[in-house]
Amino acid sequence: MTRFSPPQPKSSAYITKPGYATLNQELKNLWVTRREVTAALAAAAAEGDRSENAEYIYRKKQLREIDRRIRYLQKRLDELIIVDKPPDNPLQVFFGAWVELENEEGQRVTYRIVGPDEFCVEKRWISMDSPVGRALMRKKLEDAVTVQRPAGQAHYVITGIRYTEEHS
Repeated sequence: MTRFSPPQPKSSAYITKPGYATLNQELKNLWVTRREVTAALAAAAAEGDRSENAEYIYRKKQLREIDRRIRYLQKRLDELIIVDKPPDNPLQVFFGAWVELENEEGQRVTYRIVGPDEFCVEKRWISMDSPVGRALMRKKLEDAVTVQRPAGQAHYVITGIRYTEEHS
């Protein structure tokens, strides 16, 4: 019996300019952290018996995780497409849009459609690859949207679409 699992579907390669800068900065910071961890690993290795050296084992694991993230970011940054201007039709939902939705109970919520590398639940930025993001793409103002969720279907009406951030 094998532990085969099919590969994950390839995520969209779109990203905002600030999102790209954030990932690029993370990569730079990881290289600095890697130097620090490598120095700590060398110091731990110099202490002697590595088989029972918790500091050595921890630093090796930490270095593997950093290297894995560095490899991912280097590959991902090369394939990302920066979207820094609004679409030709601002009355339709595309990447980068802030979309205001109203549910059946009259509650309103605003989401921003971003790439899978920069979604943030706290900011209400959702991935264009998420069920809600996919359901909203190419819809227009006042369109009804149905989202299939594990808890059942959710129904929304699009009450606003904009491509600029509102500052309060």
